[in-house]
Amino acid sequence: MLAVMSQFAIKVDTVTKRFGAVTAVDAISFAVPSGTIAGLLGGNGAGKTTTLSMLLGLLLPTSGRVEVLGCDMARSRYGALARMNFSSPYVDLPHRLTVAENLGIYARLYGVAGRAERIAGLAEQLDLTPFLGRRTGSLSAGQKTRVALAKALLNRPDVLLLDEPTASLDPDTADRIRSALEDYQRSTGATLLIASHNMTEVERMCSLVLIMRQGRLVAEGTPTALLARYGRPTLEAVFLDIARDRRAAAAD
Repeated sequence: MLAVMSQFAIKVDTVTKRFGAVTAVDAISFAVPSGTIAGLLGGNGAGKTTTLSMLLGLLLPTSGRVEVLGCDMARSRYGALARMNFSSPYVDLPHRLTVAENLGIYARLYGVAGRAERIAGLAEQLDLTPFLGRRTGSLSAGQKTRVALAKALLNRPDVLLLDEPTASLDPDTADRIRSALEDYQRSTGATLLIASHNMTEVERMCSLVLIMRQGRLVAEGTPTALLARYGRPTLEAVFLDIARDRRAAAAD
């Protein structure tokens, strides 16, 4: 089923998140148009994970407003959560359950119709069929990454948040995963927000790039616009300029 389209799937308005005396996110604002693949970049400690957690409603902003699919995530997040999902290789599924058992439980939680067929289809698409009967804890890091992605796609989300979706994958498998995500977006009209350190991945997949530094949103735009602004040949070079607080070429 095609995602319900509105102008923006994600809106973040002057959002700040403090943990005691520490400001993890500092008055950031951005909007992701529906049907867009966007990249969220930043070094360790830049505020990416905190931002994703607020988008999921797991953390409440200290101030400001987070809206996903038209729902205020501080007040009415349950209106959006059924149409969202999240994947991270750093969040483990229960190790003692098999891959099929884990996916089956999540499919029930998400209310997925035709659970067996959906799991079989994702397993084939993500090359997980040989591992369905294995305990999740026995898998390699790359195999666990693919299982986490299968879990995130079970409910055909309209908004998919991805934290390092190709971490631990070999180049061939990573390319297949990127293609699968691009195909999913094209076929459903879903909105994807990808937090990644893989600049090649972001340049390939994303039409909007958001770059954070020390809790602030310091640059945003298309990859082409950012390359022109910083006068750099690659997004990795742009990222290094921002991480090292070097000025954009346009500002010189």
